[in-house]
Amino acid sequence: MLGIVYSVKDPAGSGVAKYLLSELKPVESNVCRGSITCFTGDTFVLGGFSEDVIFFDFLDERLPQNIEFYLVLSRHSSESRIKSYTVHATGNFSDEALAGGRPRELGIAHPLVEWFLLRALYKLSRDFPERSNYEVSYEATHHGPTNLSKPVVFIEIGSSLEEWVDSMNHSVIGESVKLLINAYSSLPSCRVCIGVGGGHYPRKHTELALNQDYCYGHIASKHVLDYINMETLMKMKEKTCGEVNYVIVEKKGTRLEQRKLIENYARANNLTLKYI
Repeated sequence: MLGIVYSVKDPAGSGVAKYLLSELKPVESNVCRGSITCFTGDTFVLGGFSEDVIFFDFLDERLPQNIEFYLVLSRHSSESRIKSYTVHATGNFSDEALAGGRPRELGIAHPLVEWFLLRALYKLSRDFPERSNYEVSYEATHHGPTNLSKPVVFIEIGSSLEEWVDSMNHSVIGESVKLLINAYSSLPSCRVCIGVGGGHYPRKHTELALNQDYCYGHIASKHVLDYINMETLMKMKEKTCGEVNYVIVEKKGTRLEQRKLIENYARANNLTLKYI
């Protein structure tokens, strides 16, 4: 059972939810406690809440126990106003938690779902010529919620109100979610990894995932590398679904001492280290 959730105050998430309602025709339900809207289909629950999505730490208590993971429909904000479709895991690497969650805590990543959605978004955006200029990308791990007992994946429309309210964007995200719902019981396999380095939009990691069968759990961008140590790297691995066998490092964005730390970690944990 998939738990698909959004904030009713978010025009991007609400727009995608409206699209899914019209396409999938789930029935109204009362299984979402404290929700504004709640619907169920054969294999999913769709719930809208009044809180902002970065504060959805309550999902374990408000959705049914048979939910396997949470998929959050959301907007993405960017000062650069890059038009984008993104997916990412949640977490805070630093001692601050300015956007929900707890400091130095990572949510549980679901690399297979992220990978499937990333590829679906790329294909779908190319099927809409008007959307071929949108960047499709992983985002590095950031913001809350971080303390849920089940994996959480964010899928987002970026990066301003103009894009958030665009019905075609709701269709692109909605169709990717429909593909996931239909394929969830038989998702293709991939090589599970964690990523280090790169920007907030880690383009080299994204390119690798789009062109090969590497699927990422947590990605630590170059902006948080001062907080990376053996304990943090272990958290990235432990808070990723599936068996992590690879550590992928963007070499250009890491310092020598950071690479040595990662090499020692990979060796100690019998992981394959790959530089890109």
